[in-house]
Amino acid sequence: MKTILAFGDSLTWGYNASTGMRMAFEDRWPNVLAAGLSNEARVIEEGMNGRTTVFDDPTTEENRNGAVGLPIVLKSHQPLDLVIIMLGTNDIKYASRCRAFDASMGMERLVKLTRNHNWSGTYICPPILIMSPPALVPTQNEWFNDLWGHAIEESKLFAHHYSRIAKELDIHFFDAGSVAKASDVDGGHLDVAGTRAIGDALVPVVKKILEI
Repeated sequence: MKTILAFGDSLTWGYNASTGMRMAFEDRWPNVLAAGLSNEARVIEEGMNGRTTVFDDPTTEENRNGAVGLPIVLKSHQPLDLVIIMLGTNDIKYASRCRAFDASMGMERLVKLTRNHNWSGTYICPPILIMSPPALVPTQNEWFNDLWGHAIEESKLFAHHYSRIAKELDIHFFDAGSVAKASDVDGGHLDVAGTRAIGDALVPVVKKILEI
């Protein structure tokens, strides 16, 4: 059986925009993907609310820097047959770094960390698939609007910058925003239909990558 790592933020963890709680196991996109692959692969959920690509978040006690967490996870779950990374929304919520380009540079570093990881024994780096998250949308939620309302237009550039990185690094790319839209309840998270749509859309993509 193949093993897939899904590394991401709250969109991977399964934060429900409508309830603020975690979605049911079967509704989260990594598990929708696994179900679509039947018994051909298992998908490891590694989502963390607030996680960034490479930036520290001084407002929380937990370390949300993806560049810190990824090498640990790679070592814990090796051998892997595919690494999927979807991050970026939390990179641009700070006005001081409100650029999708910066998020793409962070994504590039994560790809290189994966490629240069100290794989044990005869294990080798698996294929890598990066995903651009859905763009932010306007919301009437005051707190979330203050959090990332300033970054709505910039978030629409995720797919452009990520696809370029994927081409330059010769890795796989998928635009999650092509099948899912952020909920206007909070402007950034998904509803159940959105996260399930991502999982369903990834099934043929992953089957092609893994040749299953």
